[in-house]
Amino acid sequence: MNLQEAFRIAIRALSVNRLRSALTTLGIVIGVASVIVLVALADGVQAGFNDTFSALANHIIVTKIDGSVPSGGAAKDLTDSDVSALRNLTQAPDIGSVTPVITGTALVQAGTGQFRASVAGSTAAYLDVNNREMMVGSFFTETEERSNAKLVVLGPDLVANLFGGDARAALGKKIRITRTAFKVIGVVKRDGQQDDLAIMPLGAARSYLLGGTDSVNAITVTAASTHQVPAALDQITKVLTERHNIKDPAKRDFEARALQNLLDSANEFLGFLTLFTAAIAAISLIVGGIGIANIMLVSVTERTREIGIRKAIGARRSTILKQFLIESTVLSVLGGFAGIIIGVAISMTAAVVLPAAVPDFPAPQLSITPIVLAFAISLGIGLGAGVYPANRAARLRPIEALRYE
Repeated sequence: MNLQEAFRIAIRALSVNRLRSALTTLGIVIGVASVIVLVALADGVQAGFNDTFSALANHIIVTKIDGSVPSGGAAKDLTDSDVSALRNLTQAPDIGSVTPVITGTALVQAGTGQFRASVAGSTAAYLDVNNREMMVGSFFTETEERSNAKLVVLGPDLVANLFGGDARAALGKKIRITRTAFKVIGVVKRDGQQDDLAIMPLGAARSYLLGGTDSVNAITVTAASTHQVPAALDQITKVLTERHNIKDPAKRDFEARALQNLLDSANEFLGFLTLFTAAIAAISLIVGGIGIANIMLVSVTERTREIGIRKAIGARRSTILKQFLIESTVLSVLGGFAGIIIGVAISMTAAVVLPAAVPDFPAPQLSITPIVLAFAISLGIGLGAGVYPANRAARLRPIEALRYE
């Protein structure tokens, strides 16, 4: 019996019990579809993460070490002089920009509403450096920064609490931060991290809210390119080590962290998360394989007399083995194809529906790799599930099979 004839017989045998065959493949269908959908969702989250934070790949954050320096005294503050030194291209040629930030908290009031918010004083470059976008209005300019203008840009949480979420209604309004009136000139878009922030010129924040010292809480440094991040990191460390008179590297009173390292770690974690979710979904493939094995054993029992007749008229053991292996493989292949169709359809639908329903949710991203892998696994499970029932059928003795009732 050739392969084509064996395949035709397998299809005929499975079509006799269509409902049973359909229910048997259901585990494979669900497993393949689940793998495709969950991997598409995870890939979408990872792609959204990279799109959002890729602009920060050349950023380095410099902060003062909290408390005491290891094996040393109190940590020195980061100051405006440190900022100026880092802007010196002679000492740090691989640095593109240097943006100081001072932070604190303050009570913000507008009319009868009030909200305790985070306050940040920085330069006109703050918006670009932190990859923030304006929702309405504008950010303060370098001229306004130098004049210590009492201007403020609000985060969306502040607008929600003070102006009922109407960003345009906030423009031009005067709000009180602690005891000083500031004019609202803009509202930034939501980024999910610092949405309760009130941003103002560095000098204004020092003069009216956070004290008049020359210290800063953090310095955001951008390398000239992502390839120059390691060199820029070395130059920052060297400049600040010399300025703070640090002799032992273990006693540095500052920390410089490249965001690229954090992004790489986050991507690695998201990759593991994708594998984990795919593995969880693949469990249903194993359940589907057990279902195929079970139904093939039932089929062998039901067709014992048929097997006996075929062996009595000369069918070889390999022929019987091949027949039942083909049947189990056909079940898994049909389930795999159905799972692919359903999984792709759900993923494509979600890619349209989810961003519309949840604006900040990244759209699922289909890729060929999980589709091929899920189908290959389902095919392997089908073959594996059919081995024992097929071998059992092939080993039946003709005389025993013919006597079976």
